[in-house]
Amino acid sequence: MTKIMAVNAGSSSLKFQLFNMPEETVITSGVIERIGFEDGIFTIKVNGEKVKTVCPIKDHTVAVNMLLKALVDHKIVASYDEIDACGHRVVQGGPYFDDSCIVDEDSEAKVEELNELAPLHNPANLIGMRAFREALPKAKHVFVFDTAFHATMDEERYLYALPYEYYTKHQVRKYGAHGTSHKYVSGRAIEMLGNPQHSKVIVCHLGNGASLSAVKDGVCVDTSMGFTPLAGVMMGTRSGDVDPSVLPYVMRKENLTINEMLDVLNKKSGMLGVSGISSDSRDIENAYYDGNEEAIRTSKLYARIVSKYIGSYFVELGGVDAIAFTAGLGENAAYLRTLIVDDIKEAMGVEIDEALNGVRSGDDRIISTDNSKVKVMIIPTNEEVMIARDTVRLLNL
Repeated sequence: MTKIMAVNAGSSSLKFQLFNMPEETVITSGVIERIGFEDGIFTIKVNGEKVKTVCPIKDHTVAVNMLLKALVDHKIVASYDEIDACGHRVVQGGPYFDDSCIVDEDSEAKVEELNELAPLHNPANLIGMRAFREALPKAKHVFVFDTAFHATMDEERYLYALPYEYYTKHQVRKYGAHGTSHKYVSGRAIEMLGNPQHSKVIVCHLGNGASLSAVKDGVCVDTSMGFTPLAGVMMGTRSGDVDPSVLPYVMRKENLTINEMLDVLNKKSGMLGVSGISSDSRDIENAYYDGNEEAIRTSKLYARIVSKYIGSYFVELGGVDAIAFTAGLGENAAYLRTLIVDDIKEAMGVEIDEALNGVRSGDDRIISTDNSKVKVMIIPTNEEVMIARDTVRLLNL
């Protein structure tokens, strides 16, 4: 039996699952949330029970060391040597990777080179990998790229209306992100539709980072993130799409450098920037129900931007069979799902059952009414099992 650690290090979180493969049974799992906050949250399952710790978690290196120490402290593994391999999520594969790959000197250098295309993620992905590699010297490691699922987009969808030489010389194009999640969730949505020969699915991966994808017959047609994970819909701290002329205007007014402006777009915008409250949707939700005007404005803007993408993908796909919500907000923020569906229900004939929408559950489920023309689903993403599968495949374990 092979033990595989699947690692999903996001911009402010680190999810993990330790699998027995190829059975895909989970030995333990957990999540480290609010990395970079004083009230970081570390949750790990021990004998089926969640053990939760709230403490400052300075960065991803601290998070990884906490996780590895917990595995031994809770006797989940007797020693690190029991872990045969680790699969690591990497957001940006750029032009180099259209599939997962074994970590070696060349692939590691290329992932680092692509840091500027995913400044909040690739560095965190590398920090996670290197910390695990140091702690697990006998284990093998695999990179699993978020961009790989979107490699099926045709050029009319991935090109920008810029001088073509920027693409040929500098590979400036849409790459997308969250592909591992979009692949898993769209596949589950198709299963829940009864595995029809043809299917049209819109996946809404709404977390601290957020993206949508249009998936036809299991193949990605389009996605909302672009050259970097900064493009597309509004996110926790990222702006999403903005008129490019805004940037030099604000830079002149605020006396900002290019790097300072990018820092604003990546780390000080989105929910945090609009609300002035927090980048964490749970804080926004609490303030929303308290009647806070900034939280209400932020939530309505967020829903409107997401609904516009759903509408455009409805046209691109020539209709839609299912809309699947996933990731932190998508799975848990019932009020945001309501706001989003309210924006599209008249045009698309979508209805959700508010009683079903309000149920908190870790199960895949349909929350639309019987009269809805489109199935609305909540499908908890499982990027980790996809990472474990690719790790086994590439290492022939």
